[in-house]
Amino acid sequence: MPGLINTHCHSGLLRGTAEGLPVWDWLQQYIDPMHRVLTPEDAKIASYLCYAEALLSGTTTIVDMWRYMDGSAEAAQALGIRAVLVPYVAEHPDHNYFETLKSNEALINRWHQQANGRIQVWVGLEHLFYAEASALSLIEKLCQDYQTGFHTHSNESQFDVQENLRRSGIRPIESLQKLGLLDLPKTLLAHCVWTDANEIQILRRHAVGVAHNPISNMKLASGAAPVVEMLRQGVAVGLGTDGEKENNNLDLFEEMKTASLLAKFSSLDAAALDAWSVCQMATITGAKALGMQDEIGSLEVGKQADLIAVKLDTPRMMPLIDHRKLFNLHTNLVHAVQGQDVVMTMVAGQIVVKNGRLINADLHALIDQVNQAAPRLFERRDQWFAKQGQTVNELQREEF
Repeated sequence: MPGLINTHCHSGLLRGTAEGLPVWDWLQQYIDPMHRVLTPEDAKIASYLCYAEALLSGTTTIVDMWRYMDGSAEAAQALGIRAVLVPYVAEHPDHNYFETLKSNEALINRWHQQANGRIQVWVGLEHLFYAEASALSLIEKLCQDYQTGFHTHSNESQFDVQENLRRSGIRPIESLQKLGLLDLPKTLLAHCVWTDANEIQILRRHAVGVAHNPISNMKLASGAAPVVEMLRQGVAVGLGTDGEKENNNLDLFEEMKTASLLAKFSSLDAAALDAWSVCQMATITGAKALGMQDEIGSLEVGKQADLIAVKLDTPRMMPLIDHRKLFNLHTNLVHAVQGQDVVMTMVAGQIVVKNGRLINADLHALIDQVNQAAPRLFERRDQWFAKQGQTVNELQREEF
């Protein structure tokens, strides 16, 4: 089958350590302090393990928003994954520990379209709240000059919408439209949970892609995105895992099942988001969300040979039925398969996972590197908190 496309992810080293908070408190108490003390070596080690996990569970293309992404590019090049690299950019004095648009441009010059086009670099922005107005016009210029895409988070929580209304009197996607950030070569928005009917029409008119992250949205209590309505209106909605800390794995098969169940549960409609639509979200519709549907997302002559093989002879896949009008392979792919059932992963015609084993790196060595790096990261974070006279549990939401 076609390789899976993860339209929104973050490499990271915080799996299982950032729990029990809604998204904006979670960002300030766990994520931003980590960014303050992260090193380039930490970032590279995290990307190696992230991309290995993705390949082993059937993901052939990943959109990764992360830090110090020369290391991420090295990891993508070495492991063989198709990667859209998006630096965590902030252009605001309160968030001066993130990447900048200047460093983003430098990364484009070094890595965009490398590895025979397998590695792309887009322009990133953590959030509109993380940028001053003067920086936003530069985002548009970079995307147009380099003919590359733009990726940011939008409408993830009710706070997003309420705060945007307080600041500007309009909703977030209306702000992005007003700023010209939807008229770029490609725009991909993560989450879009709290979008109203007008915003969905804006997404449709501007051919904006959406990355739906159901597990993250449930874990952070953000809400249920109106995915069925977005798809009905012609918006290209792909699937994303989000990061290791808000998921807590990168198994897109699990994401497929969760997307199906969340749509049914939130609408009280058992027919909502059928299995075939979910399969498409993880493949060809995800490719459309990235503007890459002519290259990936389906097995067609002339497209990239990005494909995976999934074990069928497992108890959870039985029975396989193809009898008159009864056909259950696609429903089993969505509701029964797990990432560990992937036995082969091929990217650009090169086998990168064979018999369930990573070809281009020693997985145990990657795991060891992460286990050595993570305690040092937490020690530096504790030292940063100590300098502020706070602990992680005492840090309160700041005024944005």
